[in-house]
Amino acid sequence: MPYYLIQTADSPESWGKMIKNPQDRIELVRPAIEGLGGRIEAGYISFGEYDFAAIVEFPDNVTAAAFSISVSSKGGVKAFKTTPLMTMAEAQSAMTRAGTSTYEPPK
Repeated sequence: MPYYLIQTADSPESWGKMIKNPQDRIELVRPAIEGLGGRIEAGYISFGEYDFAAIVEFPDNVTAAAFSISVSSKGGVKAFKTTPLMTMAEAQSAMTRAGTSTYEPPK
């Protein structure tokens, strides 16, 4: 299954609720991801533009998009970003394939 980096920035209201009731968001989100056929490999609280980062497997891009749409539609986050990830073997395959491309830059 393909891997994705999921990053979210929580809304001020969500942070307020978590301050009053600290919770493990990985375990609370796990059923939603698994319900779509995905799997959480790792999850972290982060600093900076995003508050949370997770490495997740989903069956395909449509499923990853469905999760993103679902989360974004609920209003608990102010930003949600999904980045498809490739294994090194996939990247090497892409590099090899790029060598066969006939693309030419503008002249």
